[in-house]
Amino acid sequence: MARKYGRKASQKVKRAMHERKRGKLRSGRSGKRVKSRKQAIAIGLSEARRSGAKVPRKRKKSSRRKK
Repeated sequence: MARKYGRKASQKVKRAMHERKRGKLRSGRSGKRVKSRKQAIAIGLSEARRSGAKVPRKRKKSSRRKK
């Protein structure tokens, strides 16, 4: 079975996780410090996407309506 993510993607995520642990990772426009692990991973993957690494596309949110 083929790898889902490329090596470059895992390096970007690893870097983002290290920065989060040190308290240096900041998010988007607001520049607030990232505290959650999931958000650090998301930032790493989006950087990898921008640099052209092998990363699957983002899943679209389903538009389910509550009844």
